[in-house]
Amino acid sequence: MTSEHYMKLALQEAKKAFEKDEVPVGAVLVMNNQILAKAHNQVELLNDATAHAEILALTSAFDSLGSKYLPEATLYVTVEPCLMCAGALNWSKIGKIVYGASDDKNGSHTYCHKSPFHPKTAIEKGVLQDECAQLMKDFFKSKRKNSL
Repeated sequence: MTSEHYMKLALQEAKKAFEKDEVPVGAVLVMNNQILAKAHNQVELLNDATAHAEILALTSAFDSLGSKYLPEATLYVTVEPCLMCAGALNWSKIGKIVYGASDDKNGSHTYCHKSPFHPKTAIEKGVLQDECAQLMKDFFKSKRKNSL
């Protein structure tokens, strides 16, 4: 399967978040071409600032595998991970992170002068970037429109 295939699945998760009035970020965690976990932001639903798609996907994968490390797994996420998620991904020793849209305001690169990820983690940026970014723009546009 291609990065685009898995990113489309992550976008489906992000759309679920959008429909629930959550910031539309979706994540899919894959190992050996098998999906270990799918998640979307649930911060509002769970009233938990840490309930980001990446964290929820990691927790689910750790639980199903019985392991705290994922060196052979790839995380596909629609938006560049924030600093909190980058820390969790670092500690998981994840093999690869693929993200769609960059986050110039809250992305991990905003706060770090060097990569916050594990030294062995490969990074792939910009997969379905336009679709991922548009979903975020549409969400925040709807929030501004509804606040008038």
